Amino acid sequence: MTGRVEGKRVAVIGAGSVGPGWGNGKCAAVLYAREGARVLAVDRDAAAVQATADLIRQEGHDAVTFVGDMTDPAAACAAIRAAEDAFGGLDILHFNIGISTRGGVETTRFEDWQRVFSINVDAAFHVTQAALPVLQRDGGGAIVYITTLAAHLNGPYPYVGYEASKAALARLSRSVAAEYAARGVRSNTVVPGMIDTPHVEAHVASSPDPAEVRATRAAQVPMKRQGTGWDVAEAALFLASDAAGFITGVDLRVDGGMGILMGNAAL
Repeated sequence: MTGRVEGKRVAVIGAGSVGPGWGNGKCAAVLYAREGARVLAVDRDAAAVQATADLIRQEGHDAVTFVGDMTDPAAACAAIRAAEDAFGGLDILHFNIGISTRGGVETTRFEDWQRVFSINVDAAFHVTQAALPVLQRDGGGAIVYITTLAAHLNGPYPYVGYEASKAALARLSRSVAAEYAARGVRSNTVVPGMIDTPHVEAHVASSPDPAEVRATRAAQVPMKRQGTGWDVAEAALFLASDAAGFITGVDLRVDGGMGILMGNAAL
């Protein structure tokens, strides 16, 4: 490792994993630590976030945990205070949490719509609002939001709440980028495509023929494979690092070329 975020203080929101393996948040937290950052690992699942922090510490790096539901504004503020208490401040905010509920405009229940937006957008707003004063006080910093290709392109199945909420998250990122560029805070998104994570694998494994589903997913990608949490984490690390110091308000696709294949080269 080359110390791309050496000495930085990072809060990874959604650092746990829903099952065995490497989810996007878990990979990000570990990679930031390997590259020299001190990591606050945040999740509502105490066991999951502890497992991530234990991995970081086992490798000799610095990590602390915070357990809380970021849809609660008070918990979001407390998470940022935990970073201040542990590290004296914050340089990077990485937002990774999100859920999806399958359904179209007519079939999606309003309570499901509200829940998806609460987790995918409201939580991001709460954490961002709490973090911005700290980032500015310490001379600026970077925010990275993990969205999805579904924020820009329709897939084969209707996920209207997921698609709309992730599009809103991308727009939040650009609003932050525009408002805070002159104040030293950069804001960007990573846009994953077909990624093989524990969350996805749980759905795949419940299908009648998991091997066929995996093959079908890989076949849809021009590179003929699914991405991994490490692919997403590497993109996030770049956007958070000083190497991207003149980059703000962008949506960086990590999709193996799917956006091009689906005719959305303008994204």
